[in-house]
Amino acid sequence: MRVFVLAGSSREDSVNTRLASLVAAQVERSGAVVDLARIGDFAMPSYDGDAEAADGPPVGAATLRERLLAAQALVIASPEYNASVPGVLKNAVDWVSRFRPQPFKDKQTLLVSASPSMIGGNRGLWALRVPLEHLGARVYPDMFSLASAHTAFGDQGDLHDAGLRERLANTVDSFLALAEADTRYLCLQRRWYEFLGDESSAPVTQRAEG
Repeated sequence: MRVFVLAGSSREDSVNTRLASLVAAQVERSGAVVDLARIGDFAMPSYDGDAEAADGPPVGAATLRERLLAAQALVIASPEYNASVPGVLKNAVDWVSRFRPQPFKDKQTLLVSASPSMIGGNRGLWALRVPLEHLGARVYPDMFSLASAHTAFGDQGDLHDAGLRERLANTVDSFLALAEADTRYLCLQRRWYEFLGDESSAPVTQRAEG
């Protein structure tokens, strides 16, 4: 199984980039193939419908879409900006959603965050769930938020706290078990989406489970 791990911060040394690296290492230990990237790897302007009509989607959006399509599962390590989603990450979601078929639909997705705050960026993850679930992503119910992240990492990049290391590993492993089951066993597949522009073979595009 191939897992795309995306750090939602443009800063190379951000705490979410560090957290994404820890997630990627845990995915590799599980035996899956990891594709690790930062949102800054996919340059794209602010979404503009006129620019899209004139020139099509930017190269960065097309590249991000291809990386998503190549993976069976997605993990996003997202910062929290003003209790919500970073603009650069939301802009990328908006651009990629314009492709047909759009790659978020039915994608098993895990959300994690790191923040110097005491709630670890959790509010931003709840905000990020909204557009992803609207586009049909199967967002894992459990989310991992690392509080006081500026002091949480050791010199080798791992987490100081053994309990947090265990919880992160268990969260990632449980998510991967579900993603693998969804990939291998078609009888477990569900359609949970309400993306009205979706042109899949499904006869109904309202939020439903069937």
